[in-house]
Amino acid sequence: MRQSLHELAAMYQDNLFAAAFNICQNAQDAEDVIQDTFIQYHTTKKEFENEQHIRAWLIRVAINKAKNVTRTFWRRNKVSIEDYMETLTFETPESADLFETVMQLPEKYRIVIHLYYYEDYAVSEIADILKLSASNIKTRLSRGRAMLRKELEGEWVDDR
Repeated sequence: MRQSLHELAAMYQDNLFAAAFNICQNAQDAEDVIQDTFIQYHTTKKEFENEQHIRAWLIRVAINKAKNVTRTFWRRNKVSIEDYMETLTFETPESADLFETVMQLPEKYRIVIHLYYYEDYAVSEIADILKLSASNIKTRLSRGRAMLRKELEGEWVDDR
């Protein structure tokens, strides 16, 4: 017995997501697991006895794939920002504080600020890397600097 992928996705997507998320503890990884599970179903030549057999097989495959995700090198070696900060060396405590503040910015500003100030890329190079316009990069730099200024304002006022 074989069922269409659309029918199976409609019936079991939520169940598979719950099983995968329970193991992965991450929505994006769980979604990847579901996709990989349905791809494996689509490519397998296995014949199933009934609908319950298909459901059990899908859940088992999803669980195994989720376990594989948690065993990957990147997941095992993931480090929190606090632990990463401890491994870095800075010339002054102010540099460390500034870097930590930069890392707290929203991603779209953090990446641009990091590439510009820490990696010494020019605006045009950042635009090429991120596939954005140079004016967009300049805007993000400006907004990121404004956020940093606002965040650090209290510390700078206290130092005067």
